This record gives sequence, structure tokens and C-alpha cells, in this order.
Amino acid sequence: MTISGYLRLAACVVACLAAGFLGSFFTRASVSTWYRELRKPAFNPPEWIFGPVWTVLYLMMGVALFLVIREGFKTPAVRAAFAVFIVQLVLNITWSALFFGLKSPGAAFAEIVVLWAAIAATIALFKPISTAAAALLIPYILWVTFASVLNFAIWRLN
Repeated sequence: MTISGYLRLAACVVACLAAGFLGSFFTRASVSTWYRELRKPAFNPPEWIFGPVWTVLYLMMGVALFLVIREGFKTPAVRAAFAVFIVQLVLNITWSALFFGLKSPGAAFAEIVVLWAAIAATIALFKPISTAAAALLIPYILWVTFASVLNFAIWRLN
């Protein structure tokens, strides 16, 4: 890989990590206060697990994005895959804003359903371009599936 390839890879990873960082602005203030006071289901993971899991997922998302855009923006398939990827990334940040920022598990649940669909669409669009890129997003959709169930349970319990 050339130096420009490594720079593009780094830019993709940094962009995804930056999305996580943006989402954390909404999370930080509420995790130690509002979130701790919520009733949660028995399957709620310990708080410390979320940071490492999301960091790994954002890294994988960045690599997946790189594998797709390195094919070039000349083809409509790459442009469409990139656009849907950006949509799901914005939805990812939005979920944090709704759940933690606005303290609205109900609105966050409605939004996470849309996020899940956007991730599924991203995987579908990535697969013809790079099966490895699509595979890198499988843990992400699995985690968001779990997060959806958790979000729904918290909404119902509170």
C-alpha cells in the first residue's frame, strides 16, 4: 500500500472514531447521573464494557469504509455505499443525542430501528464492492441489535 493509501486508511478510521467522540459528548454528562438511576433489565452489561466495544467497532467501521472507498468514487456503487455509510454514521451520533442528551429512550428506540436499517443497507451496498468490508460491519449490526433490545427494555421499564 502506498503512503496515500495509509493516509486514506487513517482518515477513515479517524472519521469513525470522531463520530464516536461526538456521540460521547451526549453520553458523558448522563452516564454518571441520569443513566445510573434508570431501571435496567438483568441483561444490561456493566458500564465499562461500552467504551471498549464501541472503540473496536469504530475501528472496524473505519477499515471497512477504507476498503470500499479505495475502489474510487468513479463508480456509482462506491458513491452510493459511501453516502449510506455517512447516513448511518450520522444516525449513530443521533442515537446518543436522543438517548443520553435528550434523555428520551422512546425516541432513541425509534431512531435505532432506522439506524439498524441503515447499517443493513450499508452492509448490502458494501458487499459487492468488498466482502471483507461487509464482514467487518457484521459485529456492528450485531451490537446494534443487542443495543436495540436493551434500549427497548429500558424504555419499557422506565
